[in-house]
Parts: sequence; C-alpha cells; structure tokens
Amino acid sequence: MSTAPCDIGYYLETAHELASRISTHTDRIDDERQLPPEITNEMADKGLFRLLIPRSLGGAALAHPDFLKIVEIFAAVDASTAWCVNQNNVFAINSTRMPQETAQKLYNDPRLVITNGPPTPASQAVPTAGGYRLSGRWNFSSGIPHATWVAALTPVRRPGDPQRPLFDRSTSRILLVPKKDVRLIDTWDVVGLRGTGSFSFEIDDLFVPEAHTFDPATTPSADGPVCCIPPMLLFAAGFATVALGAARAALTAAIELSKTKVEMLVDHALRDMSTTQRMVGEAEAMWGAAKAYLREATLAVWEGASENRSLTDEERIRLRLAGTHGIRCASQVVDMAYSLCGAGAIFASHPVQRRFRDVHTITQQIQGRLSHYDTAGQFFLGLEPEGLF
Repeated sequence: MSTAPCDIGYYLETAHELASRISTHTDRIDDERQLPPEITNEMADKGLFRLLIPRSLGGAALAHPDFLKIVEIFAAVDASTAWCVNQNNVFAINSTRMPQETAQKLYNDPRLVITNGPPTPASQAVPTAGGYRLSGRWNFSSGIPHATWVAALTPVRRPGDPQRPLFDRSTSRILLVPKKDVRLIDTWDVVGLRGTGSFSFEIDDLFVPEAHTFDPATTPSADGPVCCIPPMLLFAAGFATVALGAARAALTAAIELSKTKVEMLVDHALRDMSTTQRMVGEAEAMWGAAKAYLREATLAVWEGASENRSLTDEERIRLRLAGTHGIRCASQVVDMAYSLCGAGAIFASHPVQRRFRDVHTITQQIQGRLSHYDTAGQFFLGLEPEGLF
C-alpha cells in the first residue's frame, strides 16, 4: 500500500492542476454524465479519493477544513467533480468501521473508490450461513462510473420479520459488493450535477460474506477528530462548499460580462446601470456572509472534535444551519447572476447556465432541505430539536 504525502500543499497544488484540466472538459462531463476516466484514474493515483482516511490505509488524514479547500478548488470549475470529491471522501471514512482486515484488503488497491446510495423499500439482506443474501435497488450513487465497489445500506430481514422503517439503524447493515457484481440502471436524466453519474444499481440474491459487511453505527477504529463528526454534517459542509463555489463562479462570470454587455435599447454598459451595481453589491454581501458563516461553523466543529473528541449540540446545530444556509444563499446568488446576464443565460453554452442548473439541483438534495431551519429554530428556542444534526 502506498503512503500518502502529508503536506497539504501537495494536495492543493494537485487539485489546482487537475481543476485546470477539468475546466476544458465541462461540456464533455455534462454530455457523458461522468467524469473523464483518465482524470478520475489520476485523481485516485494521487490520493484525492482518500483525503480523510487514516494513513494506515494509505490516506492523507487531512484536517477537515483543509479538505474543504480542495473541494472549493474543484467547485470553482465544475460542481459535479467537487460533489464526487466530497461524496467519495466522506463515505470513505467508513473504512474505520469496516472489519480491519477487509479495509486493509480493499484499500490496498490504490484506485479503490466506493460509492453508496439509499435503498428502496424492496431492498433486504437475509442472514444465511457465513453472510447475507442481498437483493434490492439503490439510487443516487454519486460517482458510480468511476467507483470500483458499491456500499449497499440495507435492512436485515429474516423471514417473518415485521416491516420496519427503511432507515432503522438498529436493523441495517452496509454490505460491500464489487461493482462488477451489480447491475447499473440509467436513471440519471437530470438537469444539474449531470457529471456525478448518480445512477442506480440493482442486486438480485447475491451472497455477501460477513467480512464484507459492517454496522454503520459501529464506533470507528480510528480516533481522529474527523471520526467524531457525524457523516451527515461532513456531507453538509462539503456540499455547501460545492454550492458556494459554483455561485462564486457564476457571479464572477456575470460581473465580467457586465463590463462589456450592452442591453438592447440602452447605450451604455450593463455595469454602469444602478440596478446592476445594487444587485452585484447584494450578491457579494450574501455570498461572503454565507461563506464566512460556513467557515466559522466548520472550524468550531473541527476544534471541538480535536480538543474534546466530541461535539456539543450547539456545535452540530450551527454546522447544520450554516450548511443549509450556504446552499440556499448560493441559489439566490446564482439567480441574481442569471438575471444580470439576460437572455444569453438561457443558452446551455453560457457559463452561468450550468452553475444555475447545478446549484438548483443541490437545493433539492437532503442537505438543502428548508426543514433544517426548523431544527435550528427549535434548538435556539429551547425546544428539543428534531432532524438530522
């Protein structure tokens, strides 16, 4: 197993170099609905899919705030790439919940990428001698085109068991399956984040050995601070970073366009109009405030996890709120950039158009739910918060 570099500068430099190349492939990424294989292979070879896992597994064990800097670099050029970097890296932390022998075996492959997705109601794992018989369907498996294994979160059901909630953690396991043993279902006919290739997969009565399964609630074998942060909040911070990165790119494109664009029936550049000046000022303030709040909440969680190996309810709630707010504010900033660009922004080739579709797709994901504001409100009002935090 190769040993990853420990210098954050190496990963930042590598991310900038790869992002520059990805920027020339954005149309291809959208059209093919996957990241270019030659790029994802290089990303794997350079350790960009194991940035958060322990060095004992060939990982970089980066501090989470440093990891988000890498996500941001990719978000500036392509939201789908940044999404996969966040999704695949955060899920990889589950390597510390797998049987250690299994984790060592899997991560001995330098190009290992594990994708996952939520199950549908028909999914089930039936206990049998030495393991489980697995059947079902899983959706939204981001990065599955470049993945080598899939992780199927599945209810464990014995014949005659009563039906339980689909995501009942007390009765669910994650089963690891080589991608070659699943059937991909092309469901990813979407307007945004097309390059994530978040296809579905199906499995029919496949035997999965016990050693390739684990309880997602298992205490991690590593004691690093990243293992003390709920995965749902790691996803939240990362996807908010993706949204804000895409919004920054859209706003920058709109500002540059305003310097030369002259609207029909007007004799001066768009940037000379007071409406444009006000919109840009408001958008800059909204973007900057949302990014600062997300950074503040992320750093507070990292400091709490580093110093105490645990988090307070307030630290978790504030990161939940900052993540959701970042996503919602990003969509508003993109809307303002879209409006500034006028009729040109309706064309697929326009730089704001892709960001518009990507960010509005992110708002529909679980991390962008408006109900997360309710959870935060309940906490700050002294009530018992309900929700994902």
